[in-house]
Amino acid sequence: MGWHGEPLVGFDLETTGTEPLEARIVTAAVIAVRDGAVEERRDWLADPGIRIPEQASAIHGVTSERASAEGRPAREVADEIATALAEYWTRGVPVVAYNASFDLTLLAAELARHRLPSLNDRVGGGPIGPVIDPYTIDRAVDKYRRGKRNLEAVCTEYGVVLDSAHNAGADALAAVRVATAIAGRHRQVGTLTPAALHERQIAWYAEWAADFQSFLRRKGNTDAVVDADWPLRELVPAAG
Repeated sequence: MGWHGEPLVGFDLETTGTEPLEARIVTAAVIAVRDGAVEERRDWLADPGIRIPEQASAIHGVTSERASAEGRPAREVADEIATALAEYWTRGVPVVAYNASFDLTLLAAELARHRLPSLNDRVGGGPIGPVIDPYTIDRAVDKYRRGKRNLEAVCTEYGVVLDSAHNAGADALAAVRVATAIAGRHRQVGTLTPAALHERQIAWYAEWAADFQSFLRRKGNTDAVVDADWPLRELVPAAG
């Protein structure tokens, strides 16, 4: 059957912004899935400690007032999310995240900000993974397909129902179902082991980053620097 017939864990964050080294966690979900069905689910609402911009609230529906009144301390939330992911990785269960480089980098920055053990420390000091990112995979295996590549569009492409976009739980579950659908359509993805697919995605992401940087420079942006690290950007001291 392959990895897509084995247990998988969906992961998603909704945040205060779009820069992963600066934005903060607002909501999060970690969902264990087997054969498309949810077996276990954890959700978090955090008080990010800063104002949530109106643009962000308009997307995920959480205001600063609600986060302050109902959210748990950001330090506790980040610690619990990281612990949950590390436990699955330690058991060999792949974590599925749509645009994983954003979510995992942001989580890593939150851990550093609160002086908590890193994701790498939590898995014994080695690299994290396996990680499966449907965004990176789809962009590589169907490179020339026209149209958007956001989660809603890719769900439509692969016939996956997304009940409530930008709800962390709904997005995490949809990411898993999209990943399995891609594996079913593209044999070269479904027949890889999770570890081999993880390594393949590193190469695919680096290739995309190089192509995108070249595109920006052809457009006149000669200072463009596109980060090529996947799934986790190396943190800079300013992140603390």
